[in-house]
Amino acid sequence: MRHRTTFRQLEIFEAIARLGSFTRAADELYLTQPTVSMQMKKLTDIIGTPLLEQVGKRIFLTDAGREFAQACRGVFDILDRFTMAVSEQQGLKQGRLAVMAITTASYFAPRLLGDFSHRYPGIEVSLTVTNREQVLASIADNLADLYILGQPPEDVEVIAEPLMPNPLVVLAAPDHPLVGVQDIPLERLAREPWLLREPGSGTRKAVERLFAEHGLELRSRMNLGGNEAIKQAVQAGLGLGILSRQAVDAELTLGRLAVLAVEGFPILRHWYMVQRADKRLSPVAQAFKDFALDPAAGGSATSGG
Repeated sequence: MRHRTTFRQLEIFEAIARLGSFTRAADELYLTQPTVSMQMKKLTDIIGTPLLEQVGKRIFLTDAGREFAQACRGVFDILDRFTMAVSEQQGLKQGRLAVMAITTASYFAPRLLGDFSHRYPGIEVSLTVTNREQVLASIADNLADLYILGQPPEDVEVIAEPLMPNPLVVLAAPDHPLVGVQDIPLERLAREPWLLREPGSGTRKAVERLFAEHGLELRSRMNLGGNEAIKQAVQAGLGLGILSRQAVDAELTLGRLAVLAVEGFPILRHWYMVQRADKRLSPVAQAFKDFALDPAAGGSATSGG
């Protein structure tokens, strides 16, 4: 008789496909790595074709593996919808919620999820914070329920609703000669060296767009992959930076950074709550979305300003 795959094997394979690592999948599922390896060998024998291939230390999906990963997520979606329907009948006493946010949102997203968890302690909450490229890839692969972004994707059909203001400010070291100067023209900043996020970052696109509209170019001294690196480099006097005002509250309070009074700044943007247009939210995900978007419910009004 032909053996059938088990639900646990599907969970293990999906975790490996998503995380790209046997070790990380084992940690997430509280299993030993030998158990994960053994279950994947059994699954491969049952399927009859390799699902994964290892090149050096990296794990890649085969063509069959990519199709099987999509099938696994489809199974989990069906089960989640059933579980959430039951949860709805029980008044949101249990269920699961998966949220992904870009790195900059790490200054308020955990608090927002924490407030929701306190209101609904039976809900299992998962928050993944990563760069914009990974979040966009996750939207394309439908890996989470909801996503928090500073700029909605343009190549995927989504529903994006403003979550809260996200003003971008120009930062300098406290002893920079422009600190305290009022109405600094953009032309003056064009002569300064800049410390910018990686190409493709929503923050970088916003400032490049503003300068381009005035016929100016930024002098990029360094491309840095994270906000903390930019803050440290600005403090060291290596150049100017631009970040979300929410990301620098602590440094401004301690006097480690200063905001420059530049014409056209702050650039007023928003954080967005995003979902795939073709995804029907579970009752739990809808409850979180409603909570986050409704200041009266304790969501966006208290999640950062």
